[in-house]
Amino acid sequence: MPLNDSLHAALASREKRLIRRKLYDPAADAHLVDFSTNDYLSLSRSAVLRTRFLARLNVAPEVLGSGGSRLLVNGHAHAALEARLTAFFRAPAALLFNSGFDANVGFFTAIPQPGDAIVYDEHIHASVHDGMRASRAAARVPFSHNSVRGLREALSRLREERPGLASGENSVFVAVETLYSMDGTIAPLVQIVEALEELFPKGNGYLVVDEAHATGVYGPQGRGLVAALGLEDKVFARLHTFGKALAATGAVLLVTPLVRDYLLNYARSLIYTTSLSNANIVAADCSFDMLEDGSAEKLASQLLALSARFTSSLRAELAARRIPASLLSLPALASETHAGSASTPIIAVLTPHPRPLSAHLRVRGLNARPITWPTVPKGADRVRVCLHAENSREDVDRLVSATIEWAESWQAAQDAVKREAGTILAHAKL
Repeated sequence: MPLNDSLHAALASREKRLIRRKLYDPAADAHLVDFSTNDYLSLSRSAVLRTRFLARLNVAPEVLGSGGSRLLVNGHAHAALEARLTAFFRAPAALLFNSGFDANVGFFTAIPQPGDAIVYDEHIHASVHDGMRASRAAARVPFSHNSVRGLREALSRLREERPGLASGENSVFVAVETLYSMDGTIAPLVQIVEALEELFPKGNGYLVVDEAHATGVYGPQGRGLVAALGLEDKVFARLHTFGKALAATGAVLLVTPLVRDYLLNYARSLIYTTSLSNANIVAADCSFDMLEDGSAEKLASQLLALSARFTSSLRAELAARRIPASLLSLPALASETHAGSASTPIIAVLTPHPRPLSAHLRVRGLNARPITWPTVPKGADRVRVCLHAENSREDVDRLVSATIEWAESWQAAQDAVKREAGTILAHAKL
């Protein structure tokens, strides 16, 4: 088939199955209340952060561009930010990447050695999958989402099947996220660490934690869930990104000096790309000012309070209105897996009809996006609600009301169809 025909056919297939991705019209969302973006702390609209950023730019010795790859041009601003993040996160060493995607691809492509194994949560980010596919690891084994039992079973099988893992000659890497972007679930980090240390007492089990969606939201000064749980010394590598709650661009891997040195030599997603511009570095630096001065912690508290309000209110309304779970539901109540709260800024509103629900919310002035396969597994469609510190309680209450309004109208329409079908059938029998 000619190339253009093949491309058209693939897109037409997705269009037919209602899974074709498209860019939204930026002007169309301007009047809507934001329940869609990853701007959890609302820092992208912070007048304080904007003023600080512009003032810092005004006095920065270098602003435009970066000059090339880090290995060609190691800018003063880049080196200074890495030093700052090493201290802020209380890590042995830090290495900047252009994005969390680049960091995951670089790490998993380079660090696992021949004979090693990678065990990963089935809901791990696509960037980890891309890194694993290009890695030299001998085995890649998934485990059920957030299942410590599933993790233990996978690790135990690998020990039995691969003598090098049991002897300590080879290594196993466990890849998880602290806060999962499509589900809003939180990893049971303490239990994961315990399982890894118990099953690999020789110290050849390494935990790799992606904190992309937890950065700025959890932990002291927004340092993440690993810091909240005091597990910094138990985690081999931590990824923090700047493009979500911090309203900037880029990412940092927190690793040992040896791993940092190795990545500088072997991580192709770092070596063969122009590094972040100086303006990007200034923006990230200003965002970390907001974390260090305590501003972000106050915003995070507001955010998680809104999350608790939304989930408790919607759950109560679903029960009171007797909305069937087959039409609309929230995930089962999460167990408390970090210091004092299971609230998250990401809530999956599960429904087999995410597009009609999202369209209804838009009519009501609310922007929450439908998420379907292949982004999430088949049969797990949802509208993903992302809350923000700047959302008001009234905004959240409107979202609950509009969601219930849609569910009741949809259920009423389905009941009417069933009644009409029953009437037609009854007449047919006469």
